[in-house]
Amino acid sequence: MSVIKFGTDGWRAVISEDFTFENVKTVAQAIADYVKNDCRRLKVRDRRIVIGYDTRFLSDKYAEIVSCVLAANGIKVMLSDRPTPTPSVSFAIKDRSMIGGVMVTASHNPPRYNGIKYKDYYGGSARREVTKKLETYLGESPVQYASLENLKSRGLIAEADIISGHLAFIKRYANIPLIKKSKLKVLVDSMYGTGDGHIAKLLEGGNCKVHTIHNEINPGFGGINPEPIMPNLKELAYKTKSGNYDVGLATDGDADRLGVADPLSGKLLTGHKVMVLLLLHLLEDKKMRGGVIQTICGTALINKICDKYGLKMYETPVGFKHISELMVKEDILIGGEETGGVAFKNSIPERDGILSGLLILEMIAMRRKRLSEILRDIDREYGTYEYRRLDMKYPDEKKQRLMERLKSDPPKKVLDIRVIQVNTRDGYKFICEDSSWLMIRLSGTEPILRVYAEAPTEKKALAILEFGKKLAYSV
Repeated sequence: MSVIKFGTDGWRAVISEDFTFENVKTVAQAIADYVKNDCRRLKVRDRRIVIGYDTRFLSDKYAEIVSCVLAANGIKVMLSDRPTPTPSVSFAIKDRSMIGGVMVTASHNPPRYNGIKYKDYYGGSARREVTKKLETYLGESPVQYASLENLKSRGLIAEADIISGHLAFIKRYANIPLIKKSKLKVLVDSMYGTGDGHIAKLLEGGNCKVHTIHNEINPGFGGINPEPIMPNLKELAYKTKSGNYDVGLATDGDADRLGVADPLSGKLLTGHKVMVLLLLHLLEDKKMRGGVIQTICGTALINKICDKYGLKMYETPVGFKHISELMVKEDILIGGEETGGVAFKNSIPERDGILSGLLILEMIAMRRKRLSEILRDIDREYGTYEYRRLDMKYPDEKKQRLMERLKSDPPKKVLDIRVIQVNTRDGYKFICEDSSWLMIRLSGTEPILRVYAEAPTEKKALAILEFGKKLAYSV
């Protein structure tokens, strides 16, 4: 079972290499063993497992296989009747007080990947101890399996609409009537994923005009990775500016992350800026309060805002499971990561790209300002912070050597700026005396090395990335 490992958010692998029908059955049996052996004492109303899937190649078939294994083990299954946003699966778990859920998706990974995310009873990413337990069950029991038709006839599998309940909740959370009246012109890129045309459907019938692109199913994702960053959103950024839209929004492959394009600059906002907008909207416009969570590669701008408002700030390793767990335990207003995945108080402890997009529109409508004006206000108040990330193919034989070098001989300076702190919570983050920083870590979902940087200007952030790249290749 060495090929099956749960990373920062579930198990992901290349289709037909490690992500095979047999391995999917093995993982499903491990989930069944976990549910039967470890979830008996959970106080939930609904002992079923909900299963959703994205638009990737064979995702519907993989979801059927998982359903059939779980049901053959005597666990009742609610199977989505169509491709599903990940937050819809999580919402169904929390809303119905279910025992857990499975989402067949590789999220933002390249098209050749697929994956399985296990969602815990609270409607968020499974904790590390849960995924470790799942790994111990791999291959321990013979796979039990029966046909879909057989299990349906026995009442063990039922197909259902699990999206509508989630969208109805979003209608209650965001001020949809206000957005409809706003006369905003919005471009949405669904990136061929499960975001589909949901934002447009939620806003139809008003003065707000929404145009959706790439909302058809295409398992190849049009030749891009369904991650809401550049260069994957070149078309969105260009059309948002050239088409005189008020804002461009993009949801990733399983609709749990959000990208935002500014029509004035024709550029995509960083995930940090997206989280900052959402945080300030909840604080200043919706008058909500609570703690704030970001990962180790979060922005110093969030720290500044927390200091101003007296909010408790939590830092976690990369992986939304860490954020989900804290959101269940503490009074959290917002939790997010640098990739545009954000969760909110009084919602689910899970990233939600659709809700995030509507809250951005709500902010623009409530402030009656252009997005560029809101961004300028933030820069004037808190200063400028430019964040960049580089994903590198890196030789396997050098990875461990690099990590050991960073531990034993960390750089004393980055671009001649003295390093005053080294954070080793996840990888290595070198924080400089001018608040700029460099971070190097191994990806938990792909065989790549990630280099991160933040600085007052884009030019300096890119220079720090180049410094990090040279540092990695010097090993």
